[in-house]
Amino acid sequence: MPTITTKDGVDIFYKDWGSGQPIVFSHGWPLSSDDWDAQMLFFVGHGFRVVAHDRRGHGRSAQVGDGHDMDHYADDLASVTAHLDLRNAVHVGHSTGGGEVVHYIARHGESRVAKAAILSAVPPLMLQTADNPGGLPKSVFDGLQAQLAANRSQFYRDLPAGPFYGYNRPGAKPSEAVIQNWWRQGMMGGAKAHYDGIVAFSQTDFTEDLKKINVPVLVMHGDDDQIVPYADSGPLSAKLLKNGTLKTYKGFPHGMPTTEAETINKDLLAFIRG
Repeated sequence: MPTITTKDGVDIFYKDWGSGQPIVFSHGWPLSSDDWDAQMLFFVGHGFRVVAHDRRGHGRSAQVGDGHDMDHYADDLASVTAHLDLRNAVHVGHSTGGGEVVHYIARHGESRVAKAAILSAVPPLMLQTADNPGGLPKSVFDGLQAQLAANRSQFYRDLPAGPFYGYNRPGAKPSEAVIQNWWRQGMMGGAKAHYDGIVAFSQTDFTEDLKKINVPVLVMHGDDDQIVPYADSGPLSAKLLKNGTLKTYKGFPHGMPTTEAETINKDLLAFIRG
């Protein structure tokens, strides 16, 4: 399997398909690069080079016990882009991956970056604080960690069967295959990485990162996102960005890149070519 080894000795798995302008995909917690299948197949078919990696501790990357924080996530992404010498790249991040993309650009600069898109993404800050009263209480994320520690397999069944894809909404038609694929990806990764990752995605404040970014950024968010609530994420990120555009999707769930792939792919393509 194609891997790179980071400066702290972690093997990171990646996919690299096609040729042309590179689009680099950063996946959400606790999944893997497989969660981008619908996008990677679409964009490689439209003449782009598509690259996606499994975050450390996730998917086929090494299940190390430490480094499960946004600094390491951003540095690992930088290692992949440098190893493949990607230039004029478009970075696309979903959920936690959106935080990873924002932190990567702010931390490593824009010399290799043309544009970015963040989908259902965790910035600016998920956690409720005095400065972020609309955030979610810490008890919510403590509860996620408790469920993971108690029965990770059951937790990873319940999340996609319920709020992640909006399958708990009246009239929803759950896809058993989509649910099982989420479970499969989650269980491939390491429990320690996923446990620590809850802190990384919920407690990292991306406010200053967003302010530093100059390249065009498309902020895509569904207004029925039950994982990263809309009002405290997408609109706030778009305002903090110098060159941000907010695109709001009525009724779309957190996992919209999968359940609404046709719409998401079309809008991403228009943004990248625009």
